[in-house]
Amino acid sequence: MNLVAGVDSSTQSCKVAVLDAQSGVLVREGRASHPDGTEVHPDHWWRALAEAIEDAGGLADVDALSVAGQQHGMVLLDRDGNVVRPALLWNDTRSAAAAAALIDEVGAGEFARRTGLVPVASFTVTKIRWVRDNEPESVARVAAVALPHDWLSWRLRGYGPAGASPLGPDLEALTTDRSDASGTGYWSPASGSYDVELFRLAFGRDAREALQEQEAAGAAPVSAAPAAGGAVILPRVLAAGETAGRVHPLCFAGSNAGAGPRTDAGPSGGGGRAEILLGAGAGDNAAAALGLGARPGDVVVSVGTSGTVFAVASEVGYDPSGTVAGFADAGGDYLPIAVTLNAARALSSMATLLDVGFDELSRLALDAAPGADGVVLVPYFEGERTPNLPHAKASLHGLSIASATRSNIARAAIEGMLCGLSGGLAALQALGYPARRLLLIGGAVQNPAVQKIASQVFDLPVVVPSPDEYVARGAAAQAAWALTGARPDWQVALAAAPASDFQPVIGEQYARACGHIDEDSRANVSSTSS
Repeated sequence: MNLVAGVDSSTQSCKVAVLDAQSGVLVREGRASHPDGTEVHPDHWWRALAEAIEDAGGLADVDALSVAGQQHGMVLLDRDGNVVRPALLWNDTRSAAAAAALIDEVGAGEFARRTGLVPVASFTVTKIRWVRDNEPESVARVAAVALPHDWLSWRLRGYGPAGASPLGPDLEALTTDRSDASGTGYWSPASGSYDVELFRLAFGRDAREALQEQEAAGAAPVSAAPAAGGAVILPRVLAAGETAGRVHPLCFAGSNAGAGPRTDAGPSGGGGRAEILLGAGAGDNAAAALGLGARPGDVVVSVGTSGTVFAVASEVGYDPSGTVAGFADAGGDYLPIAVTLNAARALSSMATLLDVGFDELSRLALDAAPGADGVVLVPYFEGERTPNLPHAKASLHGLSIASATRSNIARAAIEGMLCGLSGGLAALQALGYPARRLLLIGGAVQNPAVQKIASQVFDLPVVVPSPDEYVARGAAAQAAWALTGARPDWQVALAAAPASDFQPVIGEQYARACGHIDEDSRANVSSTSS
């Protein structure tokens, strides 16, 4: 039996899933936590990956591995392979003014045409502009810019800081994939290449794609670091199913993360494999689509730290309004996506406010009628990305003496979260993307109230796949693809299919509440950016 491993290095944790390459059946898994915050040193991810591998029983019997990671995080490296500053994550909104400046300089429509997206604070291009404007001493040191999954894959192959990694700081060995590259804001899904002019505009430095071919091609390694002040290296973009190289058997030894578990320590403590293939890796949403086996006509709504609505499309597209980002996927197609910053954590916040657990929040919500007697939660606790309101705050609307009940507030929390996501679905449909079925995934969607209310908020048949780590599963599918040369077709079981019960009043009253919030928040954005 061939085994493959998939890594999900998310905002909150690192998960490792080991699967049977032929059937996709889970064999074992492990996890470790990441620190909280919107600015994190990548060494924390490296330590968590080592811990998660150990928790999963090691890699001694694994034939291939691939890493999926949170998108947009900015990892800056110097010529010696050191991290220049802690990574700014997707949910760090300090670069909102930088996003507005880039739109002013390029134009929203032109930016969308060239990259498939319009800048908001989440995207990497805005974060490098923020560094240019606020940390000129960092700009001078930067020799390469990578994303979280790029950096982890590079470290797994044995590269890293001089003196603390088996192969040293070969920045030319950096690789990424088209799904993650498409979330930077300086790569074009249409042309399949970096837009180095946009990178230069954002960062004030020239850039180029890394040159080194994968190890399997037999190319000689490029060991010399780039000269200080030269063009910034951007990871080479791998095609769907392409191999990034091999996991180095000593990749954890002597690293900044400490010795950690080694790849030669398997579940029985025996000798390890010298040849673990490494897949191209992917952004987390693209990996989830692979793990679900999503096809054109499927729309996936994921309720995690953030909320995402995405579809698989056979043709590239773009949205000049910026509501939908026209990403590439990890399978050779495209992944138009809308993202909200406030998803499961909005429910956690309201459960804390009501002093209840998640199960009791669900029970309370189901005691209330659809529409919660007019009570509406606009859940902009962390600002918002869709719509682009980075300085907005959450608010409750429609409260009266009669409607201010615990049940109505609980239901309004779930309705508000899902209505925010339904705006993304509406935007996808408005652009002509087919939507025939909605797949609801994420830890929060196993809650009966979330499932029931989703069938009332979304005017589509809703299905809930069985609980699984679909990002890690998708990364494992990518590893199997690299191993066998063919994309696997693993079956996905369904846990629920709630009967359709569309209630338009929920969305109508949410839209009215948002109208006031959007106007006020946009005024704040304008005054902050001026």
